Amino acid sequence: MSPEPIIYAAIFVGVLLAVEGIYLVVFGSSIRLNSRVNRRLDLLERGNDREEVLETLRREREQHRNCARIPLFSIISDRAAKANIAFSPRALILVMVGLSIAAFVGLTFGTSASLAIRAGLAPVMGVGAVYLWLNKKAKARMALIEEQLPDAVELMVRSLRVGHPFSSAVNIVAQEVADPLGSEFGIIADEAAYGMDITESLNKMAETIDLPDLRFLAVAVNIQQKSGGNLAEILEGLAKVIRARFKLFRRVKAITAEAKWSGTFLSFFPLLALIGINLAQPNYYDKVMETSFFIPAVIGVGLFLGVNIIFMRMMVNIKV
Repeated sequence: MSPEPIIYAAIFVGVLLAVEGIYLVVFGSSIRLNSRVNRRLDLLERGNDREEVLETLRREREQHRNCARIPLFSIISDRAAKANIAFSPRALILVMVGLSIAAFVGLTFGTSASLAIRAGLAPVMGVGAVYLWLNKKAKARMALIEEQLPDAVELMVRSLRVGHPFSSAVNIVAQEVADPLGSEFGIIADEAAYGMDITESLNKMAETIDLPDLRFLAVAVNIQQKSGGNLAEILEGLAKVIRARFKLFRRVKAITAEAKWSGTFLSFFPLLALIGINLAQPNYYDKVMETSFFIPAVIGVGLFLGVNIIFMRMMVNIKV
């Protein structure tokens, strides 16, 4: 068995790990700080003006969406915006170019592939590694926001019941809740303080983060502002619904965990078996490869494996 496929995989994994390494080296201290405290409060404690902090947080939230028209960056702009990473769009493009060059160098010295293959595969590795890394960051951030939201809504309910207006309740959430949700509500509180309608700010946040629970919150506040009613009771019911949905998602995830692992194992076991056979006995398939049915059989097996992976995912992808 040729070692080149293993070298290709090793180069891609190295490129993927390099993305996280570069991010930790450049922004390591600030990432550790942001994981413990609210970034907005940290900027205010450093003596920054409130309006300046608002503009900084807005710019960080919108910078990746504003550059979505850039050809190379458009592939990852949505994931980068949801992950809200510290890299600027220009820095991300430079990282993708640098990793593509590194992958090209690795392919040049590690494989005997032609120049055309190396030139085509290196950008795929560079951009693909950044996309996978951003996708992981975005999913982790969205999951954390979903987990924080019920507590934030319940905090607003308690604030409303003791007599605070809704804008003050949002400001309390911005002060008491950690990132990432704390800074998002901090933007709403600052925008309301400078004259923007708070429902408009909520709608903008819901569209930016694009989570159903946040859309429910924005719709509930919009309806109450237009038709009246007890906002505390509305938000209390919403908090219960969000928490119940979150528990249901976790339960479904736990129930389907075994099926997902079984599906993954069954999907990739033939490939692992093929690699193991070739490592144990490299000449095992020599006679078969000389027949005219070998290439059609390989294509057929590949198609069946692809269909198997799709159906396995469909079986365990339970909609709630």
